Amino acid sequence: MPRNNKSPLIQKIAKRAFIAYKGLTSAPNGNGNEVVTDSQGELVSFVSAVRAADLKIAPRKSKPDSGPAGSQNPPVTYMHICETEVFSMGVFLLRSGASIPLHDHPGMNGMLKVLYGKVNVSCFDKLEGNLSGTPPPFEPPLSADETPSLWRSVLRSVTEYSESSGPCLLAPARDNLHQIDAVDGPAAFLDILAPPYNPDDGRDCHYYRVLRTVVDDKGGQEEQAGEDKGETWLLEIPQPEDFWCGAEPYPGPVVSV
Repeated sequence: MPRNNKSPLIQKIAKRAFIAYKGLTSAPNGNGNEVVTDSQGELVSFVSAVRAADLKIAPRKSKPDSGPAGSQNPPVTYMHICETEVFSMGVFLLRSGASIPLHDHPGMNGMLKVLYGKVNVSCFDKLEGNLSGTPPPFEPPLSADETPSLWRSVLRSVTEYSESSGPCLLAPARDNLHQIDAVDGPAAFLDILAPPYNPDDGRDCHYYRVLRTVVDDKGGQEEQAGEDKGETWLLEIPQPEDFWCGAEPYPGPVVSV
């Protein structure tokens, strides 16, 4: 994607995102419209070209925590770039070994583009007919209070992304839940969500844990649900205590939409 001095690349991305996502409706149950127009193709092309230098972000170096003080630093920080009713855009920065736990994007579309480092993205989707039958036994067992927070799901993919990779896409009904893990050091990625999170409109962020099932096949073995990318079970949980997201200023070009 050619660069010129007339308009920063991140400004072009913002304008393309507004065009691509304007007019979309979202549904809290995940049945929002998916972007399938030529506008999305143009947006993907621009997003694929963005690099950390375009946002004046210097790649972080891996360094060990300095005792108790280091453990108090947030594992993830966020640089806010812009937000409208149509979309939000910012940068997530992950420390070495950090993860953004499995979470959802109700009725939302999105793109994730690595700026430096590498991340592993595990994508899940909830299945229809959530509790149509009797759930299998879990290890450890669930309490009666936890059963209403149980979801049938499928592991769609586990993919590693780097600076040279294209963007990871999510849609209301496809790859809508994901976990993001930093690989071999710090990482950062540009994040676009459309429309933005808004609890008042049914777009709140929910966290999940992959459950282990007990396999009763003579040996009584356990296996991690989802290992074969098949059906698995998720439990909706509060935000994990070891995860929180700090904020830091965005150093790049000013964006207006």
